[in-house]
Amino acid sequence: MLRALYSAASGMESQQMNLDVISNNLANVNTTGFKMSKLQFQDTLYQTTHAAGSQAGGGNIIPSSLQVGQGSVPVATERIWTQGDLSQTGGTLDVAIQGSGFFQVQMPDGTLAYSRDGAFKTDAAGVVMTSDGYPVQGGFPTVPAGTTNITVSPSGAVSYTTASGVTTGQVQIVRFMNPGGLDAMGHNLYKETGASGTAELGTPGANGFGSLQQGSLELSNVSVVQEMVNLILAQRAYEVNSKAVQAADEMMQQSNGMMR
Repeated sequence: MLRALYSAASGMESQQMNLDVISNNLANVNTTGFKMSKLQFQDTLYQTTHAAGSQAGGGNIIPSSLQVGQGSVPVATERIWTQGDLSQTGGTLDVAIQGSGFFQVQMPDGTLAYSRDGAFKTDAAGVVMTSDGYPVQGGFPTVPAGTTNITVSPSGAVSYTTASGVTTGQVQIVRFMNPGGLDAMGHNLYKETGASGTAELGTPGANGFGSLQQGSLELSNVSVVQEMVNLILAQRAYEVNSKAVQAADEMMQQSNGMMR
């Protein structure tokens, strides 16, 4: 019965973390470029009284094991990289990626981070930046004051008109062999890890890279309906585990009463 208490308690703890993940998904339903996460579980070690295939005497073999599990444990939060819907904003520096790829962002320490959030702005010097003030890398040219007719093509070709003429550039994006291995940093940013592989630089729309769409932003890929279903399932699983704790506690009380 003590084992039942621990197993049910581990189930409650797992569902509490599941609720945390679902809540974070719902909280970011309006976050540009956000990718939802899904919690994955595993069963824990088993206590084996006798194993299948062991000798039972007289040349007989035990056909099945006598094993009791000891609960569940969360092992990973898998990020779902499906495409979010594109919302037309009309913003000149709003750029969405349709397909695979990330924008490159330079962090204050000089390292690179990666983002699907294309809501860009310019600072006083015309440097293209994120909403947090981090410079965007990958070929975005500086936009001087008085610039007009800024265009970004699906293949990443950039052109704009200034008093001195037309300036052009070529935007590049990156992708990873295993984007699920990226480490979320917050602020719509990810960083490279040993599990993600190294960043592969490429031209939008070529060789499997996603294309760009100016004047649009990628919305979160969170499905509110599906997350509400997951929320109810997590609540019911937590509730039934709490009932198991209560049942084990009542059985222990009965056992203690019989010993008096």
